[in-house]
Amino acid sequence: MALSKLAANSFDLTDNYALTGTVTGATSTQKLFLIKNIDASSSSTVSFVDGASSVVLDNTYKTYYFKFINLHPSASNQMEFQGSINGGTGYGVTITTSAFKAHHTENDSTTTLAYTPSQDVAQGTGYQEIFQQVGSDDGENSGSGELWLFNPSSTTFVKHFFSRSSERSPSDHYAISQFAAGYFNTTSAINAIQFRFASGNIDSGRIALYGIK
Repeated sequence: MALSKLAANSFDLTDNYALTGTVTGATSTQKLFLIKNIDASSSSTVSFVDGASSVVLDNTYKTYYFKFINLHPSASNQMEFQGSINGGTGYGVTITTSAFKAHHTENDSTTTLAYTPSQDVAQGTGYQEIFQQVGSDDGENSGSGELWLFNPSSTTFVKHFFSRSSERSPSDHYAISQFAAGYFNTTSAINAIQFRFASGNIDSGRIALYGIK
């Protein structure tokens, strides 16, 4: 199935999720490949380890893209992630990040756009927050978003990443849009990524991993 010739500068979206075409003289040949879906079910963690359970997280791709779809916690709290350089034996790579958020209450009483130093890390080995606070009310609250990880197999450079998320607060019922960016401060290859809520389990939801060539 293809979508083509929408305009003079057109694209073709093909079955293998390749976006090709010419825009002002430039040609894009990037392709997005689904590597692995993991559906959580009362899971304490969700881990993507290179070479395990059909996961690829090596130099096959220069860019890796994680999608979070309706992650619902067993207890209202934040979701976070960390990386590993030893195939998931331990998660605690040194990272430095910066974070900010916007939020807006349902009753329109409060709006905020601010840098959030409590949610960033300065040369620490703890987990980086992606969702600030997701409610555990059944049928109401969940968090969705994305994480981009660049060239994790490099043994020359630090490993940059950024995340974006959307979630619904459990208390005052407001929309939160949270952003974080930073780097794993190591020249060792990152070969595993783990996601978890700060306490309790991931009751339900999907995390999908894609590679981009």
